[in-house]
Amino acid sequence: MEEKNYTTDAINLKSYDLSDADKIILMYSKDKGLIRGVAKGVKKPKSKLGARMDSLIANTIMLAKGRNLDRICQAQSINTFKESRQDIDKLMCSSYISEIVSNFGVEEDPCSKDIYNLLYKALNKIAQAESKKDILIATIKFQLKMMLISGFSLELDSCLCCGERILDEDMFFSNDMGGIICKECNHTFKIKTKMHYKIRDFLQAMLQFDFDYSCDYDKKATEKVCIVCFNLLKDYVQLHSNKKFKSDKILQEVLL
Repeated sequence: MEEKNYTTDAINLKSYDLSDADKIILMYSKDKGLIRGVAKGVKKPKSKLGARMDSLIANTIMLAKGRNLDRICQAQSINTFKESRQDIDKLMCSSYISEIVSNFGVEEDPCSKDIYNLLYKALNKIAQAESKKDILIATIKFQLKMMLISGFSLELDSCLCCGERILDEDMFFSNDMGGIICKECNHTFKIKTKMHYKIRDFLQAMLQFDFDYSCDYDKKATEKVCIVCFNLLKDYVQLHSNKKFKSDKILQEVLL
């Protein structure tokens, strides 16, 4: 017999008006991937759910199974990431990575625990960031790790054409092929996006290390380097998404 109620940790991604008083909340949950729940009466001043249903809030929620949509019965806040609501750069990057999850996530996602934990850590790191560079580094780590989980990991070690490792020399980056091409092989492909080996090394480190670990690359990287890497990965993420990103233009105007 299927359970009528269930409880899970979930992060609010966005919401839609359902009626004068109700909203549909799109969330990414730790146990079930993407879920959509009806928050009844949430737009009323005395709603018990209230601000807990705002976007970019992590809650422990209890839902009641419905025929079409489940109903959100209770919500207890885990983290509101409040620092990000007072800083436009933090807010825009947080919105961007939540949009990545809504575009790539699926219902009953087998990777739900990994993606939930990744999103939570990234949102928390962005909220705690002390500079624009720190915000970008957290976002870059998320982009790389999310693409890895989603099956679109980048090849940053060896040439995608000849298979030879590329060490301390410049290379070329192909969005379409998903990684690097050596100078010799690029005579054939004629890829225009050139990548310095130190940029490649920085990206490898960002993929390898968790949000709580600060390596030498975090300290040595400049804001300019981070912007270059962020844009490169943003284009790669967009290429593999079947949905357009609404946050793209605002990110360009506000953050970069």
